[in-house]
Amino acid sequence: MLKTVVRRRVLTPVWVNGVQKLKITSQSVPRPPRGLVPPVLDESVHHVRCIQQLRSKDNDIEKYIYLSQLKDAEHRTFYKICLDNMSEITPIIYTPTVGDACLQFSHIYRRPEGLYVSIKDKGSIGKVLRNWPRIDDARISVVTDGSRILGLGDLGVNGMPIAIGKLSLYVAGAGIRPSSTIPICLDLGTNNPKFLEDPLYLGLRHPRVSKEEMTEFMEEFMHEMSVVFPKLLVQFEDFSTDKAFAHLSAFRERYPVFNDDIQGTGAVVLSGFMNAARLSSAASGRPLSDHRILFLGAGSAGVGVAMQLMSFFKLQGLSTEEARRRIWLIDSQGLIYNDRGPMAEHKKYFSRADYSGPPIMSLADIVQHVKPTALLGLSTLKSAFNQSVIELMSALNPRPIIFPLSNPVRLSECEYDEAVQWSNGKVIFASGSPFPSQEYQGHMLHPGQGNNMYIFPGLGLGAILARVSSVTDSMVEASSLGLADSLTEEEHNENLIYPRIERIRDISAQIAHGVIRAAQKAGVDQATYLRNLSDAALMEYIRSKMWKP
Repeated sequence: MLKTVVRRRVLTPVWVNGVQKLKITSQSVPRPPRGLVPPVLDESVHHVRCIQQLRSKDNDIEKYIYLSQLKDAEHRTFYKICLDNMSEITPIIYTPTVGDACLQFSHIYRRPEGLYVSIKDKGSIGKVLRNWPRIDDARISVVTDGSRILGLGDLGVNGMPIAIGKLSLYVAGAGIRPSSTIPICLDLGTNNPKFLEDPLYLGLRHPRVSKEEMTEFMEEFMHEMSVVFPKLLVQFEDFSTDKAFAHLSAFRERYPVFNDDIQGTGAVVLSGFMNAARLSSAASGRPLSDHRILFLGAGSAGVGVAMQLMSFFKLQGLSTEEARRRIWLIDSQGLIYNDRGPMAEHKKYFSRADYSGPPIMSLADIVQHVKPTALLGLSTLKSAFNQSVIELMSALNPRPIIFPLSNPVRLSECEYDEAVQWSNGKVIFASGSPFPSQEYQGHMLHPGQGNNMYIFPGLGLGAILARVSSVTDSMVEASSLGLADSLTEEEHNENLIYPRIERIRDISAQIAHGVIRAAQKAGVDQATYLRNLSDAALMEYIRSKMWKP
């Protein structure tokens, strides 16, 4: 029998005379009985032991495997060393190493973690979901079909590490209980011939099903999810562009669901852009409303970010139409404009009506035409932001905003050291993957990392605590504003555009607070007793609900 050695104070909602109030309770932390662990097993020393074992591994994929096994064997130790070493461990359990883990998943697979729901389960999906051993605990699920993993393409069931890694960050970053998380991979086939021919591939060996069959499958899946897990928030992850927009549109009003590639990426970039725009405008003297944003990449992430960045201009007093006209998009055929011809539906909103000449293919020519203050990349085209492009951006702007956001590092549009050198140290930079700081002319310059993990843990925590019926645009915007406002005075003095990742729990609590208030204002909160709390009391409640390893 386990012995209780620690008790922690938490706030729990209870009913008193027909009124819901908050009661102080305690949470016990068990420990194995004497004799089942070595006589001298000091926890703090053991954490040092584990981090030393991690650092002894020869490469990142071996570190990933070690951490996966540590999470399985000692999940409290795993999350403790994550919290104590966020900047070191986050790139291993998520981007960029998780990309390699996905590519090799069928070969490094050890044990099941999460749920696999395949097209063969159609008609009986509910039975599969009910096999999950912790149904009553379930609060959040990350769901992927593996059709567009990072910038690596269709990986089929090899996309499962994405769902696992994302949920590890929910736990580490926002204190969501490990037992309440469900990684889910939908196996609807794969169009990747490499995996179809791999004898170790863990998924179904046939091409992806038709759009019609997938739509029917998803309708059944989401309905059964709501029945089996009535308190569950669902995050869609790494669906191909057309499916990402279609599923979000189909389900967002019916279930508590959001798409991190579309909404989370947009929110984290909006936050970084707000701080970058202030620095850029301070250098140029131009008003914030005068910024012009050029996107290289018009997939689900690119269009999602563009939609979110319209909020920046509307906050400056511009109308929706005026905000839309401050944004230009580029795809594989060059600048997107109406007279170019037929295009995918999701690209039409930002298609330009103010240009009717021949197609403009060259990025440098498009920069010369648009004269942007900010250049953002979600293209997965390595080195697309070359020296001539960045030098041109620097000639147009005293402090150019350059955000190469594609993951992993090998697909980034440019690297930080290149941007610093080619801009003569003037660049305001944020990337999707981590880059080291650079010394330039005696000054240490720090890159921003527009990592979604700044946003989704706090957004998820707020949505869970408020028990939302849907995730509104206002909640996503609140998460972005919360992140933008979370910089400390020291971080402002260093011209950072994102806070230090080591403060992720404080940042997530602040974001969750804003998300809950936005949910209340939108009327989608079902935990209505939280409406009566002052801001200080709500923050205390949020912190009390954050699981601590």
